[in-house]
Amino acid sequence: MAEIRNYTMNFGPQHPAAHGVLRLVLEMDGEVIQKADPHVGLLHRATEKLAESKVFNQSIGYMDRLDYVSMMCNEHAYVMAIERLLGVTPPLRAQYIRVMFDEITRILNHLMWLGAHGLDIGAMTMFLLCFKQREELMDCYEAVSGARMHATYYRPGGVYRDLPREMPKYQASRWRSKAEADRLNEARSGGMLEFILEFTRHFPTAVDEFETLLTDNRIWKQRTVNIGVVSPERAVQLGFSGPMLRGSGIPWDLRKAQPYDVYDRMDFDIPVGVNGDSYDRYLVRIEEMRQSNRIVAQCVEWLQQNPGPVMIDDYKIRPPRRVDMKGDMESLIHHFKLMTEGYSVPEGETYAAVEHPKGEFGIWLVSDGANKPFRLKIRAPGFVHLSALEEMVKGHMLADVVAVIGTQDIVFGEVDR
Repeated sequence: MAEIRNYTMNFGPQHPAAHGVLRLVLEMDGEVIQKADPHVGLLHRATEKLAESKVFNQSIGYMDRLDYVSMMCNEHAYVMAIERLLGVTPPLRAQYIRVMFDEITRILNHLMWLGAHGLDIGAMTMFLLCFKQREELMDCYEAVSGARMHATYYRPGGVYRDLPREMPKYQASRWRSKAEADRLNEARSGGMLEFILEFTRHFPTAVDEFETLLTDNRIWKQRTVNIGVVSPERAVQLGFSGPMLRGSGIPWDLRKAQPYDVYDRMDFDIPVGVNGDSYDRYLVRIEEMRQSNRIVAQCVEWLQQNPGPVMIDDYKIRPPRRVDMKGDMESLIHHFKLMTEGYSVPEGETYAAVEHPKGEFGIWLVSDGANKPFRLKIRAPGFVHLSALEEMVKGHMLADVVAVIGTQDIVFGEVDR
């Protein structure tokens, strides 16, 4: 008889289901996986090292590009770390805006995850439905910062500017009739807060649609139930966080355990799983979208009733208004100094973590009193989850690797940094 031996194969890095540039070296016994070795580093951009050569504010834009589906949440952790060393507290309105955009970002992330995960496993319609909802929230990103993705909107001491009074509107063109443009602009007739409030009203119906398609779908359950099971004890030992940890039944969420900004004022629940498999993690993320929707609605209600500043008044940290700069010499000097040298942060070190859509995203920041970080270290949830990939796929079939990568919700910008 011919000798039977295991077969080694590459999965990725140019694989549509690898969610970036993941290279997996799989050792296969027929269709069954015996060993999975993740190779990372193909997207390495040296974000942590680059931050050491730039003044503090210049690295905010680099944070957006880490997990490029959870842009403002990345900024939030970095900005919080700087604020702790500076000893400043942003105005209350800025805190509400941050929490609102954190939750909008969570919805954006989970919509992207659900669409891509569905597509990986074979549910083509999910991708289109998720992106239809996603597009409306991307318009909010663009209206507030000018960029659809990499917003650079949060700043130490608050946010870049207040919410716009009106939303951009669709124009009639050769591709869109005036009647169609008017219909699309109905929800955009008020300001951004009214537009977001309208979104929160119809979004639960969209989530119901997703669930109708997937939750009791026989094929979906065959692809996810009992796939990539992680026990609660093992999830803690592996350092899981976010939906990966809560899917295993542990109700740990930094928004409740270590509240930051105004999360302690919000009314929301923490969904947890029971079996710790891919199906439970799917259910957790679906429920998280509903809870995020609740938080966004609460923030909008408060912001509509409470105008106020969105940035601290310290011109050593933030630039003066342009109007002041034109006629006031001191303001001009402040602006010049801030744009050329930045600001110095007192000596010390801190760790700031946020409940990122994928888990605990942390920034360890060390300052030696200069205008640049002495050291910056990023705690990326995706990297920790990826290290458990072999354990989760061992003994499963090749097709289940795709389901497990999907359930981990990996984005390689933060894994490789």
